[in-house]
Amino acid sequence: MKTRARLEGYDLIGDVHGCGATLAALLEKLGYHQRGGVYRHPRRRVIFLGDLIDRGPRIRLAVRIARRMVEEGEAHIVMGNHEVNALAYCHPAPGGLGRDWLREHSPRHNRIIMETLEQYRDHPQEWEDALAWFMDIPLCLERDGLRVVHACWDQPLIDELRLARPDACIDRNFLVDSATPGTRAFRILDRLTRGIHIPLPAGMAIHSGDGYTRRSFRAHFWAEAPCTWGDVVFQPDNLPGELEQRSLSSDERAMLSHYGVDQPPLFIGHYWCEGVPALPAPNIACLDYSAVKFGRLVAYRWSGERRLDADNFTWLSVPREEQTRPRPWEIDLD
Repeated sequence: MKTRARLEGYDLIGDVHGCGATLAALLEKLGYHQRGGVYRHPRRRVIFLGDLIDRGPRIRLAVRIARRMVEEGEAHIVMGNHEVNALAYCHPAPGGLGRDWLREHSPRHNRIIMETLEQYRDHPQEWEDALAWFMDIPLCLERDGLRVVHACWDQPLIDELRLARPDACIDRNFLVDSATPGTRAFRILDRLTRGIHIPLPAGMAIHSGDGYTRRSFRAHFWAEAPCTWGDVVFQPDNLPGELEQRSLSSDERAMLSHYGVDQPPLFIGHYWCEGVPALPAPNIACLDYSAVKFGRLVAYRWSGERRLDADNFTWLSVPREEQTRPRPWEIDLD
């Protein structure tokens, strides 16, 4: 029997968003090679940070690569908010919610998932299989000295989740409960996969570069003693006017989590960073660098260090050619 070499570490990969061809190229750059339709490395494993789907041109390829690696023990994955959205969008709502689906089929929600549904349109069983697989993806991961979550590590909520779900996975009852704001399931799913959102003042909005209008901003969770909105804002869009100098209210402070520098290394995605990958804190790496907006698909090569090192980032810029529709061999990996 052939035995595996000793595991040297993990390669954590940020939000792919359907950039499947770039994902394959990044894996090759990291030393993974395809055998039997699965990307493998003799001494390392991948951890995907979620958001495999939506927006990009090779969504089926991205899901196929990640799923096969996970099922073959070559990778782990945590759930992103886009997988959560897809599950809720495709799940009928029970009576009493006042809508047909857990996630309303509004123009905005339709637009977000449109590309995914279009690419799976002629492959309905493959889409059903993908949705079933999403249900098996944990919301967070802690192993070998590192932690992984898509958006925000909130220890009290994670402890609450693990009391009921030791594997950190959801089930259909949890998904249904999460459709109602204020429920335990909603609080856990929203915080871990979407992070902290602070509402803007009435009448103010952020007109984002991706075409959406937002009335809140994304806040991070590692500032030691934040005083102003500028101390916690974490997104590529600037706050309107002078709002960076606005003081955090007591209610807004209560919304914030805090992840201290004494905690284990943490890897997140979700936040649409731009530019050259950098560390927002000595023990935190964000790996979402706007791949689907022709940014970078980013990995961090972790080999056990407690203090992270920006030299361990590896990435590929996403070329315009990524928008070309995939050829059959890119989908059928065998």
